[in-house]
Amino acid sequence: MTNALLHPFAPVAKPESDFVNMVRGEGSIVWDDTGRDYVDGLASLWYCQVGYGQTRIIDAVTAQMRQMVAYNVFDPFTNGPAAQVADMIAERSPHPDGRVFLSCSGSEAVDTALKIARLTMQRRGEADRQIVVKRTNGYHGTNFGGTSAQGIAPNREGWGDLVPHFLEVPHDDLEAAASLFAEHGDRIAAVLTEPVQGAGGVHPPVDGYLEGLRRLCDDNGALLIFDEVICGFGRTGHWFGAQAFGVTPDLMTFAKGVTSGYQPLSGVIVSRALVEEMSEPGFLLRHGYTYSGHPAACAAGIANIELIEAESLVERADHVGERIRDGLTALQGDGLIESWRGTGAVYAAELGRDSIPVRNEILANGVIVRPIGTALAICPPLVITDDEVGRIIDTVADALR
Repeated sequence: MTNALLHPFAPVAKPESDFVNMVRGEGSIVWDDTGRDYVDGLASLWYCQVGYGQTRIIDAVTAQMRQMVAYNVFDPFTNGPAAQVADMIAERSPHPDGRVFLSCSGSEAVDTALKIARLTMQRRGEADRQIVVKRTNGYHGTNFGGTSAQGIAPNREGWGDLVPHFLEVPHDDLEAAASLFAEHGDRIAAVLTEPVQGAGGVHPPVDGYLEGLRRLCDDNGALLIFDEVICGFGRTGHWFGAQAFGVTPDLMTFAKGVTSGYQPLSGVIVSRALVEEMSEPGFLLRHGYTYSGHPAACAAGIANIELIEAESLVERADHVGERIRDGLTALQGDGLIESWRGTGAVYAAELGRDSIPVRNEILANGVIVRPIGTALAICPPLVITDDEVGRIIDTVADALR
């Protein structure tokens, strides 16, 4: 047996035989190759909003692949699914008159947004505006731009020199951001933030924080970028986190929930104002990916969005969140966790100690959550049942006892 697969965010020396081999999924339940079932309390990796085994999406992808598996959308080509999914995404966003650039991964989307922000400043004749302000705990993928934008220090280490002109502020300290703008305001191109910080620990913004970032950007001629890779497509109880918190950014990245993981798809929503700045005759956007607008991936996005709408899953996120909050509140009342935080249907249980051993015990008892430092993240499919939420809470409680 070879050990050729190099796993992401995993010990390189760990043998393939020590990984849990997932082979099947239905709803919010997944099975490994030994027949053990698990409640998926993390929607795989924050993305499977509609759950597993949705034939509507599978059939849509299959039908598209029988007709046209893939073709690029570089000039002069396009395809129907790419144009349609872009329209559907824009219509549900705070930028219904904006444009949508398509890519495959959240990391690609982040790098695209960073490049568009800097491009905008270059085209405005403000060549010195290259600084991107990032937040501690922020996670923005692992391409070079997103790695440079990491607010999780260990993820930045060991790669040598990263992309220059990134400055970090404490994650919920608006005064620190204001001080940075006071010192560097004429050199700041953009602020990059998740509406709710996900992989950095599930940190919702403090009241007024996102509004404050919007004001700082407006007052200093900078752009506001929301990384909605986790928050988008119903996770916060709205289509996007921007709507949940009532703050409209200039650029928005998305991925994960746009197809619920049935195919790789991501992108950037660009405001109408920024699009118009790039729309004079002769200007060529020299950026793109081979699989931008991939027809089968876009077919998955269309069917997924239709399914989210048909099943009212955006609204259901609040119900799922209420059940999780009730469970975590009970755990806190019993003294099993220190505290909890979250919004919509994404939460963290704060243990105050290393969460990996606890996660391992929970996993051994048939529930998947994610260890993040001293906390356990819970972010289930939006189709999860009340009984399945109860199983997550009970299993966490048993492990902590």
